[in-house]
Amino acid sequence: MPRGPRVTIENACYHVMTRGNQKQNLFKEKGDYDTYLRILKKYKSKYKFLLYGYCLMPNHVHLIIEPRRQKNLSKLMQGLNLSYAMWFNKNYDKVGHLHQDRFKSMVVYKDKYLLNCINYIEANPVRAQIIEYPGDYKWSSYKDKVFNKNSAVLDFIKF
Repeated sequence: MPRGPRVTIENACYHVMTRGNQKQNLFKEKGDYDTYLRILKKYKSKYKFLLYGYCLMPNHVHLIIEPRRQKNLSKLMQGLNLSYAMWFNKNYDKVGHLHQDRFKSMVVYKDKYLLNCINYIEANPVRAQIIEYPGDYKWSSYKDKVFNKNSAVLDFIKF
């Protein structure tokens, strides 16, 4: 049975998740996280979306995105995932799918829930018992947000 079209709503944000195929790790070394963020920055420039939060876990990724054009959500995620998968497969001499199925996305309105959603994804490494404090995790938006750091990829929410 074919899957239905993705629901998009004007002026909404999206909690986007993508997972490694068969729950395999998307990131094997620290440099892999940097490469993903570099590719994310490239696609952010190309599609002009706003990024309000992110967390790169070993086997999955969370992004809070507000696309300028709703139709660009699928295009930017397809390009981001494909570019990273091609780099990963070349770098680790692999073939085949890196990501499990297509990305998932949930509509998040720009209200208190958006802030809760960002806090939820930034606490992911604590819940996974990778670290004890969200500020200790290098691969999330937590430090940039909390310390008001000028980030190359993160945007600050304007209500």
